Amino acid sequence: MMCSLVVILLLSISSSVASHGAGAGSQRYHVVKTSHLEPESLCSGLKVAPSAEGTWVPLHRPFGPCSPSAGRAPAPTLLEMLRWDQVRTEYVRRKASGGAEDVLNPAKPRVLMSQTDFAVRSPFGVGSGSGSSAWIDADGDPTVVSQQTMAIDTTVDVPWIQCAPCPIPQCYPQRDPLFDPTTSSTAAAVRCGSPACRSLGPYGNGCSNRSANAECRYLIEYSDDRATAGTYMTDTLTISGTTAVRNFRFGCSHAVRGRFSDLTAGTMSLGGGAQSLLAQTARSLGNAFSYCVPQASASGFLSIGGPATTNSTTVFATTPLVRSAINPSLYLVRLQGIVVAGRRLGIPPVAFSAGAVMDSSAVITQLPPTAYRALRRAFRNAMRAYPRSGATGTLDTCYDFLGLTNVRVPAVSLVFGGGAVVVLDPPAVMIGGCLAFTATSSDLALGFIGNVQQQTHEVLYDVAAGGVGFRRGAC
Repeated sequence: MMCSLVVILLLSISSSVASHGAGAGSQRYHVVKTSHLEPESLCSGLKVAPSAEGTWVPLHRPFGPCSPSAGRAPAPTLLEMLRWDQVRTEYVRRKASGGAEDVLNPAKPRVLMSQTDFAVRSPFGVGSGSGSSAWIDADGDPTVVSQQTMAIDTTVDVPWIQCAPCPIPQCYPQRDPLFDPTTSSTAAAVRCGSPACRSLGPYGNGCSNRSANAECRYLIEYSDDRATAGTYMTDTLTISGTTAVRNFRFGCSHAVRGRFSDLTAGTMSLGGGAQSLLAQTARSLGNAFSYCVPQASASGFLSIGGPATTNSTTVFATTPLVRSAINPSLYLVRLQGIVVAGRRLGIPPVAFSAGAVMDSSAVITQLPPTAYRALRRAFRNAMRAYPRSGATGTLDTCYDFLGLTNVRVPAVSLVFGGGAVVVLDPPAVMIGGCLAFTATSSDLALGFIGNVQQQTHEVLYDVAAGGVGFRRGAC
């Protein structure tokens, strides 16, 4: 019986998204129930079944009713999510600029957070042993796997999980049993000096000793001073119980610094570097992946190897994919305009010249100040019938809907390079009674397309073709 590595993937999310295509942006207002602007308490499941064009796993919100861990931990407040989002995106922005601080805002305050991440989850696995379950692989052979829960991150390259031995407080407590590589017949440490070890680049952390059989070590540092370190190794990654990725390289963590969520065993990385899940499956499954970040009460999916379409005629609204010369791990797009209540705002094109990161884990879309001020002005004008309330964290346009059953929300669309138009549903426009956008420090700062705006779209990262696509209503 073969022992293999399986993992449960995760994405970071928070609210909802909607449409694209011909005529997008023509609708001026949505009349919605105020209850529909808040998360629901019942799981509605997957709306569209992904096809076999790629191998796929389901995605769930970490605190939503569709999550396997629903009810095990209190849901975070909006303010906690915004604080974490600020720290994380500032860290990604520094990486994109080669570590340089924003020259217009060099003295950023340190943000204290009571939570560590808000990533989404899905099923994969690792090795065998405690908590293991038997799957049948693509060859029809029984495979023993230890279920794990992992976070998906499209800005990081090296996948990693906590591995035994990993005593607390050297490691953090997790809900899933620790993966024990000694119980897996296919697990092996990467040798120091090997091409795989050298490919770690800045993630390399030397060797276990000076012998010829020395093991390769890795180190990944995150925002807010968190880090993970351990042995770089290989094992068989099993995706959804049907696809085996043999000799899959990942970090086997034996020590962490800082706080990580006990709902996850590590991170499955989908960045553009040579160590990511995408790079390791590009030849066998195709150099593309897609995901659909669901609303809190629904299930989404992650598809490796291509779009999880229901038929071959499904159309994605596509924009060119831009890669960062300093940090090629990031996926960038060009936002070119915003439509509010059927009218395109008069934003100078130069305001969008810094580009924006397509990020599975960013919560709120961050716009250049020039663009954000134009959006805020148009939105406030369209919402002038409703009383304003105080700001929530970085969200400065909030409303008091107490006692109201229905609300008239202006339609908002994002216009990308190449003509792709993404029309947002009301829960993707407003979160917690606030306009779900914020401003970067300057028009020269890199922006982010957050998962609040990506929700319910299948977002396709077609790296082979150099494009990012959006398909409406996929989850």
